[in-house]
Amino acid sequence: MNAFDYDLICIGSGPAGQRAAVQAAKLGKRVAVIERQRWVGGVCVDYGTIPSKTFREAVLTYTGYGSRFLSHQGKSVGQIVTSEKLQKEVREVVRNEADIVERQLQRNNIDLKRGVASMEGLHTVRISSESGSAVLSGDRILIATGSQPALYPDPDHDRSIIVTSDDMPFLKFIPSTMTVIGAGVIGIEYASIFAALGIEVTIIHRRRRLLEFLDREIVDELVRQMEKMKVVFRLEESVESIETKKGSARRGVVKLQSGEEIPGDIILYSVGRIGATSELKLEKAGLEADSKGRLKVNKFFQTDIPHIYAAGDVIGFPSLAATSSEQGRLASRHAFIGDTGGMAEHFPLGIYSIPEISMVGKPEHELDVEEIPYVTGIARYRELARGQILGDDSGLLKMLFSRKTKQLLGVHAIGTGATELIHIGQAVLRLGGGLDYFLHTVFNYPTLAEGYKVAALDAANKLGL
Repeated sequence: MNAFDYDLICIGSGPAGQRAAVQAAKLGKRVAVIERQRWVGGVCVDYGTIPSKTFREAVLTYTGYGSRFLSHQGKSVGQIVTSEKLQKEVREVVRNEADIVERQLQRNNIDLKRGVASMEGLHTVRISSESGSAVLSGDRILIATGSQPALYPDPDHDRSIIVTSDDMPFLKFIPSTMTVIGAGVIGIEYASIFAALGIEVTIIHRRRRLLEFLDREIVDELVRQMEKMKVVFRLEESVESIETKKGSARRGVVKLQSGEEIPGDIILYSVGRIGATSELKLEKAGLEADSKGRLKVNKFFQTDIPHIYAAGDVIGFPSLAATSSEQGRLASRHAFIGDTGGMAEHFPLGIYSIPEISMVGKPEHELDVEEIPYVTGIARYRELARGQILGDDSGLLKMLFSRKTKQLLGVHAIGTGATELIHIGQAVLRLGGGLDYFLHTVFNYPTLAEGYKVAALDAANKLGL
């Protein structure tokens, strides 16, 4: 007789829960996945990664933004785009992606349970839905509930005007003006996407620099490109209040502590995300989330209760779909096999702004702090035949090498295909390669990947090689 209903219960079917469940099933374990969202795939499929990246791609497609061919035909940005067209693309991709995830669970004989999960005890989880509630028991439990956007603190605010990132792909209309509060990754992504539609965008950010974890040269180029799209940056400014005013049309007004008022048809409140743990009743399992709703885990993704694991956005940084998926897989393997090692050191970051950004390894300012001697190699898209073909004359690829060992230390890219291009550098970095690899490797022509060769030659010239 089995002591528990399941060997593993995954709370959440996003990247972490999905991958953990499939990994456990591959190991012959009995697995259940609990999902409360409309679609299987969790917040990632329902409101987050998939809708936002589909929305971005639809904007690029319908506007022809950045295409030399459409611009030469004299088509103006934003001319043919409607919210109905954009939402149609989003709905189709979301539905297809959810179907793929659900079929994967079915193929692996994983039980999918619909409803809101909460802890009932150390090994038990209650599922509540419109049809009632039930309690499941599990030998191991994985909490993979993801995160949710922080809400504007006024509970009576107008949710049709003051919106969060969850609302952005599903807006009923395309605004004429938009104000973005907070210039983190999500705020920057949506600001640039809507600016590409020809919308007047203002970004309010309380710090002097944007995206401080990124290479500063890359961020400076991003700012230049966004300013060319008429984005206005109000840095080192703090918000005192947001009001909704009536006129010919309702709109929001952001009042800054400096006294200035900035109007916007839509106010995107994007000041961070918090772990989605408020309804889990963690105390019944002896757990407690921090002030941002996140759970603390060790390198094996175990919480303070060893048989209860947590992975994905609910544990905080780096909060990427790709890393969440790997965290779930590793947590599942540790639960049923034992120590399988931690996360790989070098994982890429991708920011789907317009233009897009990606990085792996260390940026210059970190190497400066650590007093590591390095040399840079840069390739600009305008120097590459593929960049000319694409009409992208502003992108760049930057590599950092150790002056002593010539080993690769970091790769940073901005421009068309940056999030794809970065994986070449990631592979070389992970395998301990360096300058010699790029100098003696032939890349297809014409490609953006050729930039690795150009950047390597630039670094070699600086080293006098």
